[in-house]
Amino acid sequence: MILAVKATIAGSAAELQYVVIGDTNTPFLSAYPWDAGFGAKLADPAVLPGTFTDEVTFSYANDAVFSVCGASPYINAYAWTAGFGTKYADPATLPVTGAPGVDIRIGDDAVAVAMSGSPYVAAYPWSAGFGAKYADPATLPPGFQRAVNWSPSGNDIAIVGGTAPRIGAYAWSAGWGTKYANAPTDLGLSGYDVAWSPSGNDIAAGMQSSPYVRAYPWSAGFGTAYAAPATAPTGLGNALTWSPDGNDIAVAHASSPYISTYNWSSGWGTKYANPATLPTGNGIGVAFSSTGDDIIVAHVNSPYVSAYPWSAGFGTKYADPATLPNGNGRAVAMTK
Repeated sequence: MILAVKATIAGSAAELQYVVIGDTNTPFLSAYPWDAGFGAKLADPAVLPGTFTDEVTFSYANDAVFSVCGASPYINAYAWTAGFGTKYADPATLPVTGAPGVDIRIGDDAVAVAMSGSPYVAAYPWSAGFGAKYADPATLPPGFQRAVNWSPSGNDIAIVGGTAPRIGAYAWSAGWGTKYANAPTDLGLSGYDVAWSPSGNDIAAGMQSSPYVRAYPWSAGFGTAYAAPATAPTGLGNALTWSPDGNDIAVAHASSPYISTYNWSSGWGTKYANPATLPTGNGIGVAFSSTGDDIIVAHVNSPYVSAYPWSAGFGTKYADPATLPNGNGRAVAMTK
């Protein structure tokens, strides 16, 4: 299962937030107001994605929402004002194949996708619509990419995928810059997600093989990998994200308990206790609220999404949405 959800960068949080879930059945996107719990489901987009959603993300201004999927045009962008607005015109040059990963640069001036076919990544200027596709990187990724993420500064962009070296990074300045040297320790098997810490000093990845997560210090390149968590996730690391303050990191993964969270301080700290009420199946996406007070997991099996208060640990699970997503949860994003 292919998805990713990115590190949250704290901004000015509105009193009322919104959450979008990407799932496997039409309408493929479900949106809700969020105020310490799910509000009534909002109207579906007028133009739906062509198939199940692999990832969703909001712009930093919270005026647009992006989703990616395996059917043309592979990326969909919608205006957002307390709900889905008009769908923006598709890029003039579409991604070449299914796009399992998407991210928007701080400043909302560029959007990137990870793809299953060459050139494996694509990026576009963004200004209330897609601009002409940027030239491909001079050094292409080695194969199928599953996730893409800009650093908090916007000066670097990271990718993960299924072909060695599996994790990579490029400088960014109004286009793809030089590829950084490979990480000293590869992920092993496939990489599934990648996320920078809010400080930009660390970069973490979810992966297919034990210990299912790997993290590196970052300073204009990859440092030596941090030691694995003392208590590793129990299965494939589908998605991960940091809390807005950077003090905690959450991993949505295969196998019970489906979500694992850790204290973070220049390395993996102690694993927090599992939620009293676990998600009902494999965790595929995870997001913190912009304040860091709540955490939401998209997962397999009804109710497809589980949400909890967060304060250095899980609180009592919030009530499920009155109208559930229509299929297995594959992605979750919250307004910033």
